[in-house]
This record gives sequence, structure tokens and C-alpha cells, in this order.
Amino acid sequence: MDAFILRFWISTIVVSVLVLLILLTKKILYRHMSKKTHYSIWYFLFILPVTALLPSDLFRLGEMYRRIKNSFREQGGTVFKDGELSGYSDFQAPGKTLLQDFAISVNKSTPDFVFYTFFGVWVIGLLICMGVAVYAIYQLNRMKKSAVAIKNPEINELLEKCKETVGVRKKIILLESSWITSPITLGLWQPYILLPKNIQEVFSLNELKYVLLHELSHQKSKDVLVNYGMWLLQIIYWFNPLIWYAVRRMRLDRELACDASVLKLLDENGYIEYGHMIIHFADRTARPYRQFASGMGGTQQQIKQRIRSIADYSGDSPLFKWTSRGICVVLAIFVLLLAPLTSVIAGSDEVYHFSGKNTVYEDLSPYFEGYTGSFVLYDPSNEHYQIYNREMSERRISPNSTYKIYSALFALEENIISPNNDEQAWDGTVYPYEEWNTDQDLSTAMSRSVNWYFQSFDQKMGREKLQAYIGQIKYGNENLSGQLDRYWMESSLKISPIEQVELLNALEENAFGFKEESIRAVKKSIFISEQESGRLYGKTGTGMINGKNVNGWFIGFVEQDDHTYYFASAIQNKNGQANGSKAAEIAIRILQDKQIY
Repeated sequence: MDAFILRFWISTIVVSVLVLLILLTKKILYRHMSKKTHYSIWYFLFILPVTALLPSDLFRLGEMYRRIKNSFREQGGTVFKDGELSGYSDFQAPGKTLLQDFAISVNKSTPDFVFYTFFGVWVIGLLICMGVAVYAIYQLNRMKKSAVAIKNPEINELLEKCKETVGVRKKIILLESSWITSPITLGLWQPYILLPKNIQEVFSLNELKYVLLHELSHQKSKDVLVNYGMWLLQIIYWFNPLIWYAVRRMRLDRELACDASVLKLLDENGYIEYGHMIIHFADRTARPYRQFASGMGGTQQQIKQRIRSIADYSGDSPLFKWTSRGICVVLAIFVLLLAPLTSVIAGSDEVYHFSGKNTVYEDLSPYFEGYTGSFVLYDPSNEHYQIYNREMSERRISPNSTYKIYSALFALEENIISPNNDEQAWDGTVYPYEEWNTDQDLSTAMSRSVNWYFQSFDQKMGREKLQAYIGQIKYGNENLSGQLDRYWMESSLKISPIEQVELLNALEENAFGFKEESIRAVKKSIFISEQESGRLYGKTGTGMINGKNVNGWFIGFVEQDDHTYYFASAIQNKNGQANGSKAAEIAIRILQDKQIY
């Protein structure tokens, strides 16, 4: 829900900014753009809502933009400010004293019901707008079914001549209806032109020619399809007055562009007659079906603007056409650059797009009964992955205490501690776990998951130095925008199970050029036990929000004489029972059944 709301609000803000930009462009360059360009630039509104929902890696800009994104984020979380820390959770895997899984609860300042209330209100508005749209389409269908085909051979012959003039090749069905007072064009697949009843008795063939030219121009410009896109925008952003205003302006620009297209086909003597036909179809009534049907008529205010435009019409010079196109191209480039960035802002943190080729996706669901989870196993000797639940294995979530592996590594590299001097004195603050209320060294702090021990490293190192290390090893989304003492606890920093495995492999092979003694010290601190089959290293992690365990981690590796296997197990549960010990229990069962440990 958090991710959806983030994406939705980003797209709302960006679309609103684009509306203002288009309006500003139209105002400043009004006399330098053709009527068609004034209308066409509104099409850009349809691009951004779509791209905001696309994966950021589709544009391959995530890596470049991530640092820009982080530099502008305020402290306190990615979407809503982090809450205070309270409560605790104590889990311990049976028989595994070194898998103590202590966790501190993060209280979100924004309760979940706020998200769901927002979502519910939006959905209600969405359904109401969709209801109006369905009713409008129903009206159009009834109108179409009750309409009568015009069989006058002269009018049908005129229609064919006008089609040739405008350049429309599709078959057009000409109907007459008593439901309408002005001509309309409708039909996505099969085009229809509906004329008011008895129009052939009221107007001459020459006057009807202007009507048909106008409606056929709508057909040529695919305005019926654009109408549906405009209504879709209004449905999605029903709460945004800028969208409603933009759609209203777009409809007017559509008619002005259509009028200009018709005037190009006429000589100057026909301008006045065409204007008189438009005035005749002025309509005071707002009709819902007009959202999906283009027509010659309009409100009196719209007709007034269109008549002024006709009076000012003088044709477009070649220079004017190229100027219009240039403005349109510049705006198009801006929007096309903005579109992928919108997607990156909205989605670069959420998913790691794994491209491993030597991968087997297997069903391990019986191990995860009652949990949503994933398991990743990597054998570097043949570069082979075994993955359960591909989607979740690529989804980034908070690392929680598994991050302490790298917190310790950075502290060793910065000489805050050393392999021979890694003790930190307890400052007397009473914590909910007796094991925390004493001096700690790296091994005890890691096995007991002592938060204050690792938080002291961050305070001494500072955010800038931490960010450099995080960037060096490319840790997940590399986002340290959360508060310095909790960015790894259900806050800004996130990582996927696949990335956890890749980093463990890189750590063991020292792919980042750290000091060998630092690697050995960290490895020693996460050692769990040894059997004939090999030695098990690992770290649990539990994420708690408002007293509920929402995430459980167990990551590590099994070291054999001739093989090393890297693994990551991640679980989630709606009932608040997902913790690191359960993730460890599941992972060890899988490793046993695979005869790895």
C-alpha cells in the first residue's frame, strides 16, 4: 500500500506540473503555435500516468538517479516519518543459542488505517466516475440503436465526396436521431456520424457539407479515441481540479483544431457560412455522452471563442508550421525525459531486477506454510541459483539486523574497532533485554543482535562516510535517508534476498578490496555451528512495526571443504508472526533436505 500511494502521488504531482507547464507554454507562445499544436500538446498528459507505473529499470536510469534521489530526501523515512522505537521481540531458535533474535519495534507515526482510508475514498470516487462513464456510454448505445439510417442518395453521395476531401477511407455510417440537437461523431471501431432529426429538411446540401467536413475531421484526428483517454484521466485523478480544467481546455482546443482543419479545405467565402453553421448548434445543456462523442456544437462560451478564431483565421505559413512543430518537439523531448525519471522516482527502490541466467525456480511452498516467503541458494562453483518465489526474491524490504554484518565491516575498516580490540562499553541505558545491558564485543553483539553496539558505529562514522561505503558495495537501494539510528529498521534502507546472497558471496571473496583481517573478524562473528557436512555462518533479522513482526530474515552461507553455498530466507506474515528465528528454522530445514547442512 505504501508503494502504491507513493507512486500514485508522484504521478499526481508530475501530471499537475505538466498541466501547468502546458498552460504556461500555450499562454506565452500562443501566437507561435497552430491550433493543431495547441491541441496536440495535451496528448503528453497521457504519457506520464503510464510511465509512473512502469519498472524503473526499463529505462536503465535507476543507478544514475538513485544518488540524486537520496540527496534530496529529508531525514525520517521514504514516505512518512519514522516513528519512535518501543516494544521488543525476543525469539530464539530451538537449540541454537547463537541465533538469538532480538528486535525493537518501530512505531509508525502514520497508522495503516490512514493508508486504507485514503485508498477507500479514492476507490469510491473512482467508482462514481466510472458509473457516470458507463451511463454515458449506455446513452450513446441507446441513441445509436434508436437512430435511423439516412437513405437520401444526395446526402450519402455528399458524404463520400467529403470523405475524399478530408482523406478518410474508413466506412462511415450516417444516422439520424431525435435524441440530439447538434451533430456528433462516435464509435471506436465502427465510426458513426449522427445528425439531428430533420436536419436534411432544415439545411441545404451546401450547408450540410460543412457539418460533414467537421465530423469527418474528428474522425481523421481519432478524436473519439482521445475522448476516452481524457475521460480515463478524469476517472483516475477525479480529485484533482487541474485535470478537470485541463480536460475542459483540451475539448475546446480540439474543436478549434477541427475548425482550422475544415477552414483549410474551404475558400474565404466559405468561412462565414461555416461560422453560421457552428452558431446554429450552440447548446446550453451539458450532456454526459459528449464526454465520449465529438461534435460540431458546444456551449455558447465555446462557440464565441470558436467564432473569434474563425474570424482571425488566415492560414498557416511554412515558417509558422515549422515554428509550431519545433515547440511541440521541444516539449515532447522534455516530457520524454521526465517520463522515465518519474518511474525511477516512484519505483527504483522497490525491486531488484535479477538477470541471472543459470537459475532454477523451484516450489518450496510446503516449507513456508502460513508465511509469504522466498528462498535463494547460490552455488558459485557453477554460478547456479535455486530460487523459490521469484517475485519476492527480487522485492526489496528492510534488512533489519542482517545489516549488522556490514555495519561491523565498515567499523573495522574505519578502525572504530579492530579484530583485537572490538569491545564497546555499555553506557548504563536500560534495554528490554538483559543481554544488552552489559559491555559487548563484536561476537556477543552480533549473536545477541545488540542495537546500541552497532548504532554507536554509525554515530562515530557519520552519514557521509556510511553512504560512501553503502555505495561501494551497492547495498540494495543505497538509501540512508532514514534517521541515523534506525535507517536499517523498517525505514529507508532496503534490499532483496537475491542481493543479500550476492553480497555475501562478494564479502567472502572480498570483491570490494576490504582488509583481510576485517573480513575474517566479521566472518568469525557470524559463525553459528559446525557439523561433519560443513560450517554454518549466518545472521537473523526481525522487522517489527507497532509491535507486530512483519519481516523475518536469515542469511548466511555453509562452508564445506570444496564448496560454499550462500543462502537467504525471507518471510512475511499478516498475523505478526514473521521473525528471524522462524526464517532460520525454514532455511535450515531446506538446507538439510538438500543435504547441504
